[in-house]
Amino acid sequence: MGEVLGKVLVVDDDEVIRQLIAVNLNLEGFEVETATDGQDCLDRVRDVRPDVITLDVMMPCLDGWTTAERLRTEEDTSHIRVVLITARAQDDDRRRGLGIGVDAYLTKPFDPAELIEVVRELAGRDGSAADR
Repeated sequence: MGEVLGKVLVVDDDEVIRQLIAVNLNLEGFEVETATDGQDCLDRVRDVRPDVITLDVMMPCLDGWTTAERLRTEEDTSHIRVVLITARAQDDDRRRGLGIGVDAYLTKPFDPAELIEVVRELAGRDGSAADR
């Protein structure tokens, strides 16, 4: 196995989507951890120490909006790159995500190749993929 490109925390309440994202990123050389919802993400983020978090919006317990806001307001997690991956494709939703400070916003169904490209860019710290 080659060089690890970075660590990603994949957060989605749908096990199939969570595993799809995790497998694709793992095959590309990322170390991947998963969480089942926003609260699980916040509980684990300091131990996992990811470079990037992929975050679903519509989840039980704690939704992606609130999770992203909390990640941005905490000093020790505010630097982590966040990709929202959601079925919410309205312009207002995208603006809300970017207003929170997420680094990229992808809509479901997403192209796995595009997701990999966005995560590569963000993990490499070589530019924002927010306009995707």
